[in-house]
Amino acid sequence: MADRIELKGLECFGYHGVFDHEKRDGQKFIVDLTCWLNFQEAAATDDLEKTVNYADLADIAADIVEGPARDLIETVATEIADKIMASDPILYAVEVTVHKPDAPIERTFHDVSVVARRSRKTERR
Repeated sequence: MADRIELKGLECFGYHGVFDHEKRDGQKFIVDLTCWLNFQEAAATDDLEKTVNYADLADIAADIVEGPARDLIETVATEIADKIMASDPILYAVEVTVHKPDAPIERTFHDVSVVARRSRKTERR
């Protein structure tokens, strides 16, 4: 069984991009997280220690987005996914979407995003 915790629309300000003005001026990034785990015991006991704290997930993502500049949002998404998976063995998988709504594209567009997904080979029971 795999339940989900989702955090959507986490707004952060960062300096990622290949152009000098992106690293100098920065821009808004939006992060969506989906974590798969079994939170049946947490629900039965009403105990935060038996699940993943979504405030901690938000801090992990924000620390990376607001941290050192990267050229690629692919790198940012991968760092977030890897750090979240390493943060708690209760997690089966995580999917991280990093949106760059103000990407320097000379066309009208709604959004640009990348998705990184990490999972363990076997679910822990």
